[in-house]
Amino acid sequence: MSAQEKWIKRPQSVWARKALFQVHLWTGIGLGLYILLMSVTGSALVFRRELTRSLAREPRVAAGPDARMTEDELKQVAKRAYPAYEITRVSLRKNPDQAAEILLERRGKKLQRLFNPYTGADLGDSIRIGFRFVLWLADLHDNLLYAQTGRLINAAGGIFTVILGLTGAVIWWPGIDTWRRGMSFRWKTNPKGFNWTLHSALGFWTFAFFFMWAITGIYLSIPSTFNAAVDFLEPLNASSRSLRFGDELLSWLAKAHFGRFAGVSVKIIWTVIGLVPSVLFITGLLMWWKRVLKPWLGRKALVPSRVHEAGAARSENSIQARS
Repeated sequence: MSAQEKWIKRPQSVWARKALFQVHLWTGIGLGLYILLMSVTGSALVFRRELTRSLAREPRVAAGPDARMTEDELKQVAKRAYPAYEITRVSLRKNPDQAAEILLERRGKKLQRLFNPYTGADLGDSIRIGFRFVLWLADLHDNLLYAQTGRLINAAGGIFTVILGLTGAVIWWPGIDTWRRGMSFRWKTNPKGFNWTLHSALGFWTFAFFFMWAITGIYLSIPSTFNAAVDFLEPLNASSRSLRFGDELLSWLAKAHFGRFAGVSVKIIWTVIGLVPSVLFITGLLMWWKRVLKPWLGRKALVPSRVHEAGAARSENSIQARS
């Protein structure tokens, strides 16, 4: 049987597939926690704009019987509340039901507080906790909380994710006689078989999303490299008012990453499918545990016991010889 026939009928016996399986396995183990992190944070950030608008909303105040305090009066109120701080700015809003924002500073530490302009009550931080959390989550997803270095790590992670996806696509092929089974779950099979079919079917149906997120993630991590490539392939024409094809393509890459090219229904799909890589990691981890780690631990446990048995046998033989 030729190599081509083996690949079509019994791909499991092809050496190249076995090698790619090992690449896929160990790349998945190495990237597992990274993919889990990107999957969960990315799904949460699909609705980032909506969350930001909702969580950044400031409290409204009821207009009192008297006029609003002046800036000087608000400065005195803030000074009594924070005597160790220097008031650097007082902002009275146009709408009467909006709180006044006061900026305070002390030894490089800054506070942004909201005050009721009618009563002088301290209404809390002008940057809400939920809003700060969304900013932190975005920084974690985009930069791994480590600025430019984090973006470079994300670019490398995206490249290895492409390798993971391509090797997974190759080793998914089960053979011409059973290829349909790789597209569906087998609910009634044993736990080991179910785990495999779940991993295989989810990988098949979400491959396009997985590959797209890897490519767009690389672009968003190192956009200057992609921009330079567009400039090289299609030099900028200062007299042209239309966008270059490359610029439009890069714009679509950015929109596609978070599903920001259509309505809420697309964002919901992106959020749900964005969690699938987490499931792929968990099912892959279970397969690694059962196929690699558990047998290895079992062999490690057998060695001391066999040494002990051999030592006991030698001692018994020695006793018998002396007697």
